[in-house]
This record gives sequence, C-alpha cells and structure tokens, in this order.
Amino acid sequence: MGETSSDRGADRRTRVTVLVALAANLVIAVAKAVGGLLAASPALLSEAAHSVADSLNEIFLLAALRRSRRPADRRHPFGYGKERFFWALLAAVGIFVMGGCFSFFQGLEALRHGAEEKFSGYVAGLIVLGVALLAEGASLLRALYQVRRQGGGRTGLRDPALRTVVAEDGTAVLGVSLAIAGMALHMVTGQVAWEASASLAIGMLLVLVAYRLGRDARDQLIGEAADPELSDRIRDLLAAQPEIDSVEELFTMKMGLDSTLVVARIDLVPGLDSERVEEDAVRIKRHIARTVPEVDQIFLDVTDRPAGEACESPAATGERGGA
Repeated sequence: MGETSSDRGADRRTRVTVLVALAANLVIAVAKAVGGLLAASPALLSEAAHSVADSLNEIFLLAALRRSRRPADRRHPFGYGKERFFWALLAAVGIFVMGGCFSFFQGLEALRHGAEEKFSGYVAGLIVLGVALLAEGASLLRALYQVRRQGGGRTGLRDPALRTVVAEDGTAVLGVSLAIAGMALHMVTGQVAWEASASLAIGMLLVLVAYRLGRDARDQLIGEAADPELSDRIRDLLAAQPEIDSVEELFTMKMGLDSTLVVARIDLVPGLDSERVEEDAVRIKRHIARTVPEVDQIFLDVTDRPAGEACESPAATGERGGA
C-alpha cells in the first residue's frame, strides 16, 4: 500500500509538532543551564539535562519521520515502517541516560555535599523556570491539539513520534513544577534537602517515562499484533466471503504506523472449482485491502484444497494490499 495524502498530511503535522518542541527545548536548555550555574542549583541543572535530552530526542524523531516512509526495496520488502519504533526506542534511552541518570547524580551530590546558596541567582533561576513552564506548556498544548485532531485517545497516540513528544512535554511541565517547588522551599527554609529531593523526583519521573516509552517501542520492534478490534474486523471480513467456509487461524503484525501484515489460514467451501482458487484469493485480498487501509500485506493459506488439486494452492501466496 503506497503512502496516501492523509499519511503525508499527518507526518507534516507531526513534524511541525516535533520542530516546535525542539525549538522550545533548545532555548530552554541554554537558559536552564545558565540559571543553574549562576544559582548553583541541582534542581535547575537537572532540568537543563532534561531539556538537552529532549532536544536530542526530537532529532531522533525527525529522523524517524523521514526514514520510516521510504518505499519497500529488495533488502526490505516489507518497507521501513519499523524505523519509527527504532528511533522511538533511542529517544527512550536518551531520556533515561541523559535526563534520569544526571538528575539522580545531581540530587545525590546535593545531599552529600550541599549546595552553595546564591539567592540572587535563585531568583533568576525561578524566573527562568517560570518562562520554561510557559514554553513547555505551549509545546504540550500543540502536541495535545494534534492528538485530538488525529482521533484522540489511543488512536491519536498511535504514532510513536507524537506519543514521545506528548510524554516529553508532559514530563517537562511536571519536572519544571517540581524544580520550582524545590528551589522555593530551599530559599525559604535554607535546607538543600528540598531541592535535592526535587532533583531525585525529576530523575525518578524521567526513568519511569523512559521505561514506558522503551517498553512500547520494544513490543513494536519485536512484532506486536494489531489491535484486537482490527483483528476481529479482518476475521469478520474473511468469514463473510462466500468462498471461505471458516477462518482457522489469523495472525497479524504491525509493520509500521499504517502498515499491518496479515496471515490467515482458511478453509474453503466444499466443491469450489480449483481453477478459480487463485482468482478468488486475489479478489478477497483486494477487498480486504480496500476495506481496511491499514492492511498492507495479505497472505492466505488454504488448508482444505479443492478435490483434484495435488499441489499447494495459489491462494497460499501473498499479495501486497491494493495490488
């Protein structure tokens, strides 16, 4: 199945969302780093590392958008759709290593050695965090708007690139809020433990988000089945065909954002003319591909051959959807 104008439009919108997040994170990372150094603030430095990690991840996601839409070739006959999941996995690793681990380090160092209190710098740091909260909030609203435009809920978050941006921006808003609380309590009480705890909390938050994103990407890379609703729809469409007596087994696997592999073991009705098997199989596969655009590759395996047919039925061969 070729790339449709709807697919290209969704990719363009996702690319804009990723670019908005990238621009926001680059500016915010610099501001947080400068503010953190001036204030000697572990929480603010943790947030700077968080923004740097997010910026790198946005570059990964832009690569995913560009590379995953390449057409199938001889070395990759099923296309490059899974590149989207691979780059999403790298983004999860980036969040874990650059964001979570550095935040833990900053928090533990603050607890062990304390932090030099520069309250004038802290005021500047709080201002930086306030601006960052507005910028991260605007980026999150943009991402949520696209999710709603693409169907909302699980449907709108099917794209791992968009899902990663939403997770990053949501985590960033919560992380900045924790950093503000930690810095403010440090200023009021003079106890660095508040800010160190905020840094550790940011680290824990990033690790949890990275784990969830990484787990989703792993499942999709190793071969995740299509949603149960889609599988049931395909099974019903096959069972409704007059040439098919029963659907013995149905296997599905996501090959990309809008690409699904379908393998069905079917039993044909008795008395079907063997010369029509291939023609009927092609018609069935084209009907499924037209009715369910997500289905890209369809393979039918006939388990009950018509009388007199000595070799494997042509219906067991595969066909690209829409061919």
